[in-house]
Amino acid sequence: AIPVLKGQKTETEKFAGAEATYTVETLMHDGRALQAGTSHYFGQNFSKPYDIKFQNREGKEEYAYQTSWGISTRLIGAVIMAHGDNRGLKLPPRVAPIQAVIVPVAMHKDGVKEKAEELYNLLSDKYRMELDTREQYSPGYKFNDWEMRGVPVRIEYGPRDIENKKCVVVRRDTAEKMDVSIEELPQKLGEILEDIQQNMYNECAKRVKEKTTIAHNMDEFTNNLNTNQGYVKTMWCGSSECEEKIHELTGAKSRCIPFEQENIGDKCVCCGKPATKMVIWGRQY
Repeated sequence: AIPVLKGQKTETEKFAGAEATYTVETLMHDGRALQAGTSHYFGQNFSKPYDIKFQNREGKEEYAYQTSWGISTRLIGAVIMAHGDNRGLKLPPRVAPIQAVIVPVAMHKDGVKEKAEELYNLLSDKYRMELDTREQYSPGYKFNDWEMRGVPVRIEYGPRDIENKKCVVVRRDTAEKMDVSIEELPQKLGEILEDIQQNMYNECAKRVKEKTTIAHNMDEFTNNLNTNQGYVKTMWCGSSECEEKIHELTGAKSRCIPFEQENIGDKCVCCGKPATKMVIWGRQY
């Protein structure tokens, strides 16, 4: 549920020894960028010194052409920093280890625990479920605990709900509460989870849009970063000297040369010389 910026790394930022590096960049709550994953084309730069060969279609030996890529546990950090809020984690339903938790209310009353177990069995074949029957904690404590853990949906189920053949469904992303009949719940829960997934993506996409600015000179560049930290789109002449100077002055590095180029000018943001490439910059983790 995180939109990504796709493009090619500059010569300065590409993987050492690679012919080219491609990247997907993400933007966190505070406007700092996080490199979510990279793919590198090595050509024959590593196969030659290590003497790695293959037999081509003509039956001749040739040095191998290699690629390498990196998608790591940093993505867990991205999920935490892109979606989390002051109440804790907020996990997208498609990757959440637990998609919904059932919290029985007034569990000491006859039949409540058993009915909660029935509800759990009804849903657990289709969804990743948890049933919280801890007796040492109050329902309020449990509500807060599961919110902090980022579980997308909480299902509250007490004596009155059992009597009325319904439950209370609470969304982690919006804190919205709704009454849902037990009969409709197996289908309705899937619709709610999908809506949460889409809403979380939309929230991130909105933030990226709000935190993406355009700069035509270094004064604009610095002001944009200091007043609305995020992505800054500029034209760039391709010089590593300008790239290093921008980093020294602002703390921002080139995130990528986007595959989707835009016509935002024809002069380098740093030196003012003719420029044909749009680059997106940002401070990073």
